[in-house]
Amino acid sequence: MAPTLTTLFLPLLLAATTQAQQVYISITGPSPRPSCTSCYSTASPTYRFTEFSFTQTETYRTATSRPSPTTRATYAEGYEHLSSLVPGLSTTTWGSWNANATAQATDTANPYGNAAWTQLWVAANITNFTGTGLYSTTVSPTPLPTSELILPPADYFGPVGCYNFPSDFIFGVAGSAAQIEGAVFEAGKSPSLMEVLAGEGDNRSNDHVTNENYYLYKQDIERLASMGVEYYSFSIAWTRILPFALPGTPVNEEGIQHYSDLIDFVLEKGMIPTVTMFHFDTPFQFFGEGNDPSDDAAIGYVNGGYQNETFEDAFVNYGKILLTHYSDRVPVWFTFNEPLLYCDNGKSVDHVIKSHARLYHFYHENVNGTGKLGIKFNDNFGVPKNPQNSSDVDAANHFNDFQLATFANPIFLGIDYPEAYKITIPDYVPLSAEDLAYIGNTSDFLGIDPYTATVVSPPPGGIEACAANSSSPYYPYCVVQETSNIFGWNIGYRSQSYVYITPTYLRTYLSYLYNTFRHPVLISEFGFPVFGEADKEVEDQLFDSPRSQYYLSFMSEVLKSIWEDGVNVMGALAWSFADNWEFGDYGAQFGMQYVNRTSQERRFKKSLFDLVDFVESRRGA
Repeated sequence: MAPTLTTLFLPLLLAATTQAQQVYISITGPSPRPSCTSCYSTASPTYRFTEFSFTQTETYRTATSRPSPTTRATYAEGYEHLSSLVPGLSTTTWGSWNANATAQATDTANPYGNAAWTQLWVAANITNFTGTGLYSTTVSPTPLPTSELILPPADYFGPVGCYNFPSDFIFGVAGSAAQIEGAVFEAGKSPSLMEVLAGEGDNRSNDHVTNENYYLYKQDIERLASMGVEYYSFSIAWTRILPFALPGTPVNEEGIQHYSDLIDFVLEKGMIPTVTMFHFDTPFQFFGEGNDPSDDAAIGYVNGGYQNETFEDAFVNYGKILLTHYSDRVPVWFTFNEPLLYCDNGKSVDHVIKSHARLYHFYHENVNGTGKLGIKFNDNFGVPKNPQNSSDVDAANHFNDFQLATFANPIFLGIDYPEAYKITIPDYVPLSAEDLAYIGNTSDFLGIDPYTATVVSPPPGGIEACAANSSSPYYPYCVVQETSNIFGWNIGYRSQSYVYITPTYLRTYLSYLYNTFRHPVLISEFGFPVFGEADKEVEDQLFDSPRSQYYLSFMSEVLKSIWEDGVNVMGALAWSFADNWEFGDYGAQFGMQYVNRTSQERRFKKSLFDLVDFVESRRGA
């Protein structure tokens, strides 16, 4: 039965953030079909008998692998020419740590020797020690058989439209060190926040083994190249490069060489690397008396230790080591991943913004890098619950300002923090005119992780009252966050976690970002953990149509954003290329490959085929 009343959501792409992002317009009758103008709309069918036979045919294709490179682009001089920019570096190696070992290091006089390195692990008080995984050395890759590269049956309903991606559009997949590498006690790595937090709480899994990508990275890259993926985005573990974290301490030779080999193998397979310097895994040294990792954070969800007085200089030193060693081969850099989520207070924000700006200047003015350096943010785009209610619109603007403009105002526009931040965080560090001149315009793109949207309205008592009361249950965002519209419908198909399929909101969001902060937008993460996927049989996990729907609908809206709205969407990196450790949980599976936790076997899911095929069939000339 056709409904007598259909309510349609129509996105309005508005540049001004003080206006609503959508309106509700009531119309009557069933949904229109503007493309159906043929005589079939009024004609009657003709029925007939025919000779039956099984004549249905099914075509199949195999994925197209990345071509072998004939040349290699460079984006800066090599380390041999840039080493003078990081004078006095020394390197050494440390080995592995075992919580159950009885032998002790004897080099106690060396402040950075094995005894001191071991003491870092002892002080971290790691619980539920897992030890090692299946591998202890880098595994040589093996070519994939054609049988693994045959595209799965297509879903009946698929994307329509004739838009193509620009020829320089960045498309690839992403992962992070703590979530895939494993080998956390090996090759000189020291403890990070990820290992400390992993043991807290009941039934929480840890990051000790994960996907063993530290040893299996060549096979992982081989698989992605065989599927035709062009960009591989990964993060580097600070504690693998500098086990003692601070400037003047030795560099881990094994860590430096490992990531160099990884980058070289990505390039060898015809792919392009992008690097995130820091993805939540703060070195343990930034915590201590009066600053415990389990302390509640005033701003984000976790106390990431960024407020430590030594953090800014230490991060800049670490970043300079990465840029001098790898900038010749890496064209795209992210300094921080989603910094708001691990900021404790105003000093945390200050350290993030200033250290990012210092590294931007170092990359372009000292390294003379010709690639791009930026930063990536979280923000599940806030949309007003009732777009015709000015209070809801104000709440949505407040929500987005607090999460994004806190960092983006100074970095992209060279202007002060938004009022949403200043009225909420009383210990914020004021920015002088000199600060803003130095910090402004220090990102080549705006990286954003727009997984989903959030429906927003004011809290009881109003935003200002909440902002002045840190004990409010709505603090610090100081809005009501929901996942249904004013009619009670969910805003989209729900996943295992907080993600809903909200492609039309994405298009609105891209317009908001580009027109507000005036820089190219790079979607640095987006993905979908299918509801209950981990409980399914493996074959059912592999046929992940909801994830395909998520990716293809989002990418369809990206194309509309580029061609119809004039938004410079620089690229999109899908999260994640394989199921991984989700900060204490393996049940929320974002991956486009299944991972057997016992054997480390990987198997492609349908969504990876669908997403790669969607993009490659829409490549511009």
